[in-house]
Amino acid sequence: MVTLAEVAQHAGVSASTVSYVLSGKRSISATTRQRVEQSIRELGYHPNAGARALASSRSNIIALMIPLRTDMYVPVMMEIAIAVATTARTHGYDVLLLTGEEGPDAVRRVTGSGLADAMILMDVQLDDERLPLLRGTDQPSVLIGLPADTAGLTCVDLDFKATGALCVEHLAMLGHRDIAVIGEAPAVYERHTGFAERTLDGLRARSQELGMRLLHRPCEGGYDAMAVTLARIFDERPSTTGFVVQNESAVEPLLALLRQQGRAVPEDVSVVAICPDQVATQASVRLTSVSIPAQEMGRHAVEQLAAKLDGRGSDEVVLIAPELTVRASTGPAPTATH
Repeated sequence: MVTLAEVAQHAGVSASTVSYVLSGKRSISATTRQRVEQSIRELGYHPNAGARALASSRSNIIALMIPLRTDMYVPVMMEIAIAVATTARTHGYDVLLLTGEEGPDAVRRVTGSGLADAMILMDVQLDDERLPLLRGTDQPSVLIGLPADTAGLTCVDLDFKATGALCVEHLAMLGHRDIAVIGEAPAVYERHTGFAERTLDGLRARSQELGMRLLHRPCEGGYDAMAVTLARIFDERPSTTGFVVQNESAVEPLLALLRQQGRAVPEDVSVVAICPDQVATQASVRLTSVSIPAQEMGRHAVEQLAAKLDGRGSDEVVLIAPELTVRASTGPAPTATH
């Protein structure tokens, strides 16, 4: 392994000069800096992370808090996490993944230990218990998600309220008057998870404005749970012709059950999904959908955080506008329903 002394010898400078170039603590002439940087590149020198942290009081690590709950769709969470990690690397940061459901304790652990320079928090609830701690610390943080009160916070998210409204508008334009929403698992709403609550707000408000009837039914996902939920919907609202699905694990069971009941998609029933493009395009009927911009969310969060760490950032809310892609699962409302 190449040492700092070997870099100094190769560049023809003292070890302390190499140290100053690395830490940025003293101004070094441009020529000397270039010579040292060239030696570092040629020799493949990597400063010891612990020593570098001590010297600069920075760890160059971002903590990503991503509770992996059984009722959440993990592939989306991981796609965001990968986008965070790859973007962080371009800014010279590594990512420490905290996957436990520790809530405020995880924030205390990071702020109290110097484990990381900054934090990105996911799975944000409307009244998230972690927020008072974030507001009370100088450590920079960004939320991927939107709490009820965003004062003093930096947040990045898809505009889920606008997403819900967009789904309703699309079905209304096709003449559907009775729509049912297949939601996330009940526990997601019990926790008041921001994205699910905001989508519901958008769906309900726009339905009311357009004079449409809307049912919302949470669903665990999977075939059996979906069968019970669908039977209940058609019992309560036999005239339902439009579905909005915000639950990836319910997509394929729903399509299979509609087929079994002799309800053709989109001739008898239209289905709009809020899901990753991959889920929409690989379903047995290619789904009209609003995609989850996971990579964009991850990238925006790191860029906001990097700006804060450089002393440039300010608290702001970045909402990504939803985009609806029409595929094979939506069509005009039938003139007569089952």
